[in-house]
Amino acid sequence: MKTTKLILTYLFAAIAFTSCSNDDNDAEPEKAIPTIDKIELGLGNNETGTIGEDFHFNAEVTAGDKIENVQVKIAQRATETYSKVWSHEITWTQYADAKNATVHKHFDIPEDAAEGKYDFIIIVNDKNGTKLEIKKNLTIYKPENLPVKPVASVLTVFLNDNFLYRKGKFSDPEAKFKNNDIFSSQVTLQGVKGDGIMYLLLINKNAKHSPESVDQIDFKKVIVYDVFEHKNKTETGEFSNIPWNGTEFTRDTPTLKIGVAKDNHVPVQQDLIANKSWATGNYTFLVLYKNTTYNINFSQSVELPFAL
Repeated sequence: MKTTKLILTYLFAAIAFTSCSNDDNDAEPEKAIPTIDKIELGLGNNETGTIGEDFHFNAEVTAGDKIENVQVKIAQRATETYSKVWSHEITWTQYADAKNATVHKHFDIPEDAAEGKYDFIIIVNDKNGTKLEIKKNLTIYKPENLPVKPVASVLTVFLNDNFLYRKGKFSDPEAKFKNNDIFSSQVTLQGVKGDGIMYLLLINKNAKHSPESVDQIDFKKVIVYDVFEHKNKTETGEFSNIPWNGTEFTRDTPTLKIGVAKDNHVPVQQDLIANKSWATGNYTFLVLYKNTTYNINFSQSVELPFAL
């Protein structure tokens, strides 16, 4: 009798083990979910937007299986007070079926937006049925309420001390920079205070480098014509790389010879020969300014003809 009971015990245990094993084998494997990296909100990644103006968004997305779509939502918070109820949503479907995607977008903050602090929600929907949702901070300003609002009041380019570009126009559309020509420029910004820094760059189009803020500059892919900064500016006003005190210019105009071996970067000049910075092809003259006190950025560019 004891032997029979022992055999039955082993038999039931074996059946139970087999049943559990079958359950494990029948269980659906866990699905991979999307991932996201290198999120940037606002120009210079400052997590701010201005009503009626351009807004920058960037993210590197990797699907668990394949991307279905990518969405962003701007949602009001229950803990904040707004002038009206408002929300915004965008869905991008052009990344469908991709495993990886760089979502680099510019869109205007709608004119009917309400000023305030928001949740910026990023959603990646995967074709395997999973999704990833990330929540970031976003502050939306009315243009008149921005702590600083840099704008270029002067942007000139000189070719061998002669005006080439001024007030948005070229004086000679056929003129081109050549080796040993002298490049110079004056850039003046209005609407700045506190601390800030400005880089004036030449970038060969073939470098495929388009930084949208000071923090994104890859110095091995740019030629620094000038870098200049202001400190402790207590009143909102003017900032120029060639300052004028009402009587005279207080800084000499920097110059850069086309084809030179070193640029004007400080404190360490870039080796333009090692970086192969001078090459056939047109260049972008790029103004990048960052107000470090208020984390506000400004950029403007001009396409320049070169014949090297």
